[in-house]
Amino acid sequence: MAAKKVLVVDDESSIREMLRLALELADFECREATDIHEAYQLITDDAPDIVLLDWMLPGGSGIELLRRLKKEEATQALPVIMLTAKTHEDNVIQGLDVGADDYITKPFAPKELIARMKAILRRSVNDGAGSELRVGELILEIDSRRVTLASKALEMGPTEFKLLEFFMSHPERAFSRSQVLDRVWGANVYVEERTVDVHIRRLRKALQAVNPIYADLIQTVRGTGYRFSPRDLAAV
Repeated sequence: MAAKKVLVVDDESSIREMLRLALELADFECREATDIHEAYQLITDDAPDIVLLDWMLPGGSGIELLRRLKKEEATQALPVIMLTAKTHEDNVIQGLDVGADDYITKPFAPKELIARMKAILRRSVNDGAGSELRVGELILEIDSRRVTLASKALEMGPTEFKLLEFFMSHPERAFSRSQVLDRVWGANVYVEERTVDVHIRRLRKALQAVNPIYADLIQTVRGTGYRFSPRDLAAV
């Protein structure tokens, strides 16, 4: 299998060197850029599989490049992880709202970053292949639009299906209601944020009917929104 290509966009040579060494040890093929213009050229010419994008760059911010990538059809699906020293929640939400697949704050452990990269790349393969998502005994079949739990078919509407697909594709991350609306309903659709709560209740009810433990995977995050967390499932 060919090595996955990673583009590291960061103006700090020490960070690029550290990442290149870690990525090559993990069998990735590494490319480097120091600003958004060089990065865009490399993305156009060399088509990486994933981009690690610093927030603060000379000649324009990483957010500017991210917006451009998400507007253009050829690069809309390109996975992007933001690398940032900005830890304020508003900055994190801004990056995710623009279309980043994940973010990691500096300083960070290369092993954690690589683990997140691999998870995103696995999701990309699943999305492209139109296959299935699995968490324990919960199976979501993307092509057939079928959900089973412990081999029992779950009855749910199309919105609940899309919600479950979104959460299973993004485990262990908290999302605000507005983020869920944008990702599931679409950014150009006006829907009250509390509509999310209604559909979350319906989804939990469908899971509860077969196994209450799986209903608890969709956690309410006070002051934020919701998180899908299968972390404790293996211990049950």
